[in-house]
Amino acid sequence: MAFTLGPRATSQGYRLAAFDKTGSTNVEAMARAREGECGPMWFVTTEQTAGRGRRNRPWIAPRGNLASSIMEVMDVAPAVAATLGFAAGLAAGTALRRVSAEAGPKAAGLSQPDFSLKWPNDVLANGMKIVGINLEAEAVGGARLAVVVGIGTNVVAAPEGMPTPAISLKALGVDTSAEALFAALSDSWAECRAIWDQGKGFGEIRRRWLAFATGLGQPVAVHTGNATVSGIFDTIDDTGCMIVKTSTGERVSISAGDVHFGAAASAGAG
Repeated sequence: MAFTLGPRATSQGYRLAAFDKTGSTNVEAMARAREGECGPMWFVTTEQTAGRGRRNRPWIAPRGNLASSIMEVMDVAPAVAATLGFAAGLAAGTALRRVSAEAGPKAAGLSQPDFSLKWPNDVLANGMKIVGINLEAEAVGGARLAVVVGIGTNVVAAPEGMPTPAISLKALGVDTSAEALFAALSDSWAECRAIWDQGKGFGEIRRRWLAFATGLGQPVAVHTGNATVSGIFDTIDDTGCMIVKTSTGERVSISAGDVHFGAAASAGAG
């Protein structure tokens, strides 16, 4: 089965470069941007050998998983471009729900997965990581910004030894392919990207993202370098920062960190 764009993505002018195997779809996308490609253009494969996730962690996609990157050159500031990660989470979650509803568990005892969004850039299925999202940006052609959003999805297999336990669609009883999931993802991305609209629509993205947020209103511990901020996950602000309400009532804004909920948060998240 070949990779194809969904009908919405096709009608909105998205283009596609598919690879049998590649080191990193993000690297392929940024290289094309440096050569003058402006996008919007998808770079996809079912086998990625040298991908990287957040904080430069390895993100390897064995054959059958989906490694995808969307590249577009924009006239936005880097801080605004960073909020695209929330649109990507929404798009991935929407695609997963759509595919799961069509090809979800049929076996007795299995139910439809519960897909949720973990700040800043993960999608969870039944509390386990199923999608990782990584954003990169680089100035090209003067003041313009090449933005690449990498979206890696565990379709047939999940990596082991991750900070957050991972799972695949196959393990959840969802019988689908990387190609079918990508068609749905390309359409849901086209929808969410249009809502985001150069950052002007982030308020609506934020509202929708919060509706599926993991741990909202619950204890959280966020590791930021050598420090840990603990409290209650209150919300995300209009720049995408996590707001944590501490035991003293202080509301702390966090722009990046490793997040732990539940018992791990209550124990200080070691």
